[in-house]
Amino acid sequence: MKRTKIIDALKRTDFGSKITVMGWVRSKRGSKGIFFIALNDGSTIKNVQIVGEDQNFDEQTVKLITTGACLKVIGTLVESPAAGQASEIQAKEIEVLGVCDNTYPLQKKGASWEYLRTVAHMRVRTNTFGAIMRIRHNMAMAIHTYFHEHGFVYFHTPLITASDCEGAGNMFQVTTKNLYDLKKDKDGKIIYDDDFFGEQTSLTVSGQLEGELGATALGQIYTFGPTFRAENSNTPRHLAEFWMIEPEMAFYDKDDLMDLEEDFIKYCVRWALDNCQDDLEFLNKMVDKTLLERLNGVLKENFVRLTYTEGINILQEAIRQGHKFEFPCNWGDDLASEHERYLVEEHFKKPVIMTDYPKEIKSFYMKLNEDGKTMQGTDVLFPAIGEIIGGSVREESYDKLMAEIERRQMDTRHLGWYLDTRRWGSCPHAGFGLGFERLILFVTGMQNIRDVIPFPRTPGNANF
Repeated sequence: MKRTKIIDALKRTDFGSKITVMGWVRSKRGSKGIFFIALNDGSTIKNVQIVGEDQNFDEQTVKLITTGACLKVIGTLVESPAAGQASEIQAKEIEVLGVCDNTYPLQKKGASWEYLRTVAHMRVRTNTFGAIMRIRHNMAMAIHTYFHEHGFVYFHTPLITASDCEGAGNMFQVTTKNLYDLKKDKDGKIIYDDDFFGEQTSLTVSGQLEGELGATALGQIYTFGPTFRAENSNTPRHLAEFWMIEPEMAFYDKDDLMDLEEDFIKYCVRWALDNCQDDLEFLNKMVDKTLLERLNGVLKENFVRLTYTEGINILQEAIRQGHKFEFPCNWGDDLASEHERYLVEEHFKKPVIMTDYPKEIKSFYMKLNEDGKTMQGTDVLFPAIGEIIGGSVREESYDKLMAEIERRQMDTRHLGWYLDTRRWGSCPHAGFGLGFERLILFVTGMQNIRDVIPFPRTPGNANF
């Protein structure tokens, strides 16, 4: 008999019908010759209750039905007399597809987030992580759907690159060289002419630069793929491997960019509320009791549009009124998460798009304002997260871009192809980057970014 997914079984009302379900045992209890199994197959946060009588099954089978075991159950769909569930299955046949011994790490008792990270290969079987991964899937679908509906081209940029988009140098090298016998020149520098690509290459920190090439040919593109940063940061907001969404649009100015950022993020939040109701209600109950209120709040309000200078003035006024910040916030400082969250959560009580940052704290490719001091950056700041989107108008002038590169004393050996876009038919353009895991953090209410990706990669940890 064909298997029915549990999400579909729970919707059925044809009581008395024969049904087959398969899944993993979340819990089992027994009373007076009857046992009750909570079975889940990952299709929904909800379990289906299996009811069986001991006398109908051999003792060995019943003994093998333990937490974590995988079962095939054939039975009759019936109305449930228990509160909170419309139906249950009276088991006629049970086959143990996969036994589970007593070392199974996900017993019914609660476990800490820290412990679950040590068993990341199994934690997705828990209610919380099952909910997170289904939401993660839905957010990926929302992103692709949004850009497709708005005429963007999905553009694949390379994971292996010889250039450093952010200029920070925190990149993982890619090499086929024998690390125990490196060929070096007379100055002690490694020679790469015998390496696979004939030069030093790394895993990308961003697809933006290549994305700009796509925008100057296709009008508007987006990338969605993994990126890598070898930054030794053990914080709840950083990963060494994470996913980025990076749209780039020709003929956009700063206002166009901010309009897109706000519309896009609201679309994703609305999609979650429309398509992940059961999982969000569970997380609202078990993880963050303000989650649904915060998600709905994003949709109700227009985002505040605020210059960096105005933001600094607000923060300094807060300090004069007695507010304590751990980090300084003078003009020219790169704002910390505590500053961003103060503006969003305490001052405005709504999301903020902060613009026009000092050029010293922003990337070389951003368009310089007429004041010569600030750049047309547009960072979207969210409650509970801080910065969730970082974007900017890109500098389209070859001369101005080169002047900024020279001022920063950047190595241009691997940027010739990028500079060509400013020499050959340059156009006004803009774009932004959204860290996918930061979006998932916001939508799920989780506090640590390691808990919204299946297998986190962090300093000292590449397990699974």
